Amino acid sequence: MGRGDKKTKKGKIFKGSFGKSRLSRPVKAVAVKAAEKKEA
Repeated sequence: MGRGDKKTKKGKIFKGSFGKSRLSRPVKAVAVKAAEKKEA
């Protein structure tokens, strides 16, 4: 568990990848933008 482990947040930061433990954008921000589009 550490920088070499792709399943941990620290490992994903080190590798520069995104996934379950390190999302590319916060879930809340994405949900809010989707709600705004529906209203417009």
